[in-house]
Amino acid sequence: MLPVVYEPARRRLLVAAGVTALTLAAQPVCASATVTTVDVSTSAGLVAALAGAQPGQTIRLAPGEYRGAFVAERDGTASAPITLTGPATAVLVNDGPSGQAPACPVPGNGWDSGYGLWLYGAPHWKLTGFTVKDSKKGIVLDDSRHVTIDGVHVHHIEEEAVHFRRSSSDGVVKNSRIDNTGSVKPGYGEAVYIGSAGSNWSCHGNSGGVDRSDRVQVLDNVLGPGVAAEHVDVKEGTHDGVIRGNTFDGRGLSGQNSADSWIDVKGIGYLIEGNTGTFSSPGVLANGYETHNPATSPSFANGCGNVWRGNRSDLGGVGAYAIKITSTSKCRARPNVVHSSNTVTNAVSGLTNIPVTP
Repeated sequence: MLPVVYEPARRRLLVAAGVTALTLAAQPVCASATVTTVDVSTSAGLVAALAGAQPGQTIRLAPGEYRGAFVAERDGTASAPITLTGPATAVLVNDGPSGQAPACPVPGNGWDSGYGLWLYGAPHWKLTGFTVKDSKKGIVLDDSRHVTIDGVHVHHIEEEAVHFRRSSSDGVVKNSRIDNTGSVKPGYGEAVYIGSAGSNWSCHGNSGGVDRSDRVQVLDNVLGPGVAAEHVDVKEGTHDGVIRGNTFDGRGLSGQNSADSWIDVKGIGYLIEGNTGTFSSPGVLANGYETHNPATSPSFANGCGNVWRGNRSDLGGVGAYAIKITSTSKCRARPNVVHSSNTVTNAVSGLTNIPVTP
């Protein structure tokens, strides 16, 4: 077998072996294959890898601390998602923000958002294993659909830890830990934030003027302690998500800006199932789960059509109801449903304020 050599030496070797020019011309010329795994060990290397990411590629972080502004704006595909992965000892930190902030968040122009990791118009990514800490916000997804966050640790964040925003639909956050959020603005320290308040749709409403971060799934995470706002904040105009199998540790709820429950549900048609919530008195827990019905334009049945099943709640002798349903008259067409499989201990008032469904 002839040795593999580079041109022009390869041509000389083939001619010497008696291969004709016609035969040589017929040999296929292979384009250089896309690198499937990019190993990264420096902040500059991570910035470059995110900027050049290709469908099907894996960016693999070495242990260590990565300081900087890390933004992904490349598309994966359903069949070839882009993966950013690393051990828990690979830690992303953003000391920002800095520069002149635009009216609505957009990467570039010398502005550092302060986000630990920002996916902007970057669908079909998988984020696995690494840690984000000491940043203004943790992981922010803008117009980034079909993103899976799996086994990450987000902690010591000034505001919210994970935010599905600007119609980042069909996302998943699972098997992850989030603690110690809201260190600067306690009422804004949500662990998982789905969608945007209607008052912010002028910035984040890119689907008919609405932030349709629909069908987001929050699965099997440990949220808290030290989460200063809601563990999951489900915003108006979002539909059909699933919040299942999570553990909510209420130690650290601030009570500021109505941050007095594990979950606020303003969305429509969510399944909230098999979660375990605890709280230790003294504290500010009003209710374990709450619904709210803000008016929006365009109009939605906000805070309606949600289902609670198989949740276990310990209110620590402080909270009134495990599940507090408000404004039932606004949800006559799509009532909220609380099944009898939900249980509560140490509640001031009981399981719920509406009739229980078997």
